[in-house]
Amino acid sequence: MKTLNNQTLLYDKDCPLCNAYTAGFIKAGMLDAHGRKPYTSLNETDCQFIDANRARNEIALVDYKNKTVTYGIDSLLKVVGHSFPFIEKVGKVKPVYWFLKKLYSFISYNRKVIIPNKKQDTALQCVPDFNFRYRMAYLIFSGLLTAVVLFKYAELIPHIPKSNFARELLLAFCQLPFQWLFIRKRDKQAQLNYFGNLMTVSLFGALLLLPMLITATFAEIPALITTGWFLVTAIIMLLEHIRRVRLLELPVILCVTWVGYRVLALLVILFV
Repeated sequence: MKTLNNQTLLYDKDCPLCNAYTAGFIKAGMLDAHGRKPYTSLNETDCQFIDANRARNEIALVDYKNKTVTYGIDSLLKVVGHSFPFIEKVGKVKPVYWFLKKLYSFISYNRKVIIPNKKQDTALQCVPDFNFRYRMAYLIFSGLLTAVVLFKYAELIPHIPKSNFARELLLAFCQLPFQWLFIRKRDKQAQLNYFGNLMTVSLFGALLLLPMLITATFAEIPALITTGWFLVTAIIMLLEHIRRVRLLELPVILCVTWVGYRVLALLVILFV
């Protein structure tokens, strides 16, 4: 690898994904030993030439020697492109660049609902701005993927009536207005932050079901095992939902209603 020297990424130390890939760049030799720095360690001198607000949303690559900064996908393309010029050239092609930029923003603006962390008391926090469009896009994406997986997985559980995609889609999205009833007095941003975490739990559950679903395409799996794994997944999802509700400092009743919605959905599936 060709090391991009004297360049420092300002990363969100509370984001496991940011931690992983910035550390990976250094370990792979793409950045030198000083190639990353926590956003929260910015000082007044840094802020004279670094846009601190933009750096919360788009990871900043800082050249302290020349006092220049690149942001977001441009930062990542610059780091990777120094070792693999071809990747940077492809990434700069207009349609590819447009897609990468949108994908980066989609992940960055939603990273705190994908992997939340406890609220910090420090004044300088690397928390992205709330973006309504990207949050709605995330809710739709998560709901669609969850519905697809559940639709296919239902075929592995013979004890329930035959599924259809419309039913799974309805179940995936109806939990939002159902849970809204219990947080309707919160402001819109708090509601959508919770909805983002709620859909992440559903998406997490869908991803846990995928290995069993993939295995079932190659071998026949006893219904007892597929049903058991579904129940284990539901328990893991509940524990994760409880953890996130606590991190968001929301009322515990949301965990009770989360279970209640799923019990109600099961009764509808079985008897309607």
